[in-house]
Formats: sequence, structure tokens, C-alpha cells
Amino acid sequence: MSGILLRIAIYAFIAGAIYFAIKKIIDDWKGRFREMDEKVRERDQRERKRPDVIELKRDQDGVFRKKDKDQR
Repeated sequence: MSGILLRIAIYAFIAGAIYFAIKKIIDDWKGRFREMDEKVRERDQRERKRPDVIELKRDQDGVFRKKDKDQR
């Protein structure tokens, strides 16, 4: 009987270790992707501030056109 309990405890320990290792890996990847997204967002915001960037607005017919100066 104690052999069965020991075997169950070992399996539970191994399953828990695998679960927490996979969870740690997933959290690390999420953090990495979040960091990359933040860098891309910051780069996009810097590029929008440049004077040579043209802002486009979708018109009623679905075509993108320059924004009017009074709409900026």
C-alpha cells in the first residue's frame, strides 16, 4: 500500500513540476511579446510626430485622403 502512495506522490510531484515549468515559460514569452509590442508602439508614436508623415482619413466612399488642416 505504501508503494502505491509513494508512486502517486512521485507522479504528482513530476506533474506539478512540469505544470509550473510550462507556466513559467508561457509567462516569460508573454512578457517578451509585451516588451516587443511596447517598443513597436513607441517607434510608431515617434514616427507620427515627424513633419514628413501624412495623416490619412477614410472618406465616406472608403478612399483614404489627406486630412484637412482644420481637422488636425
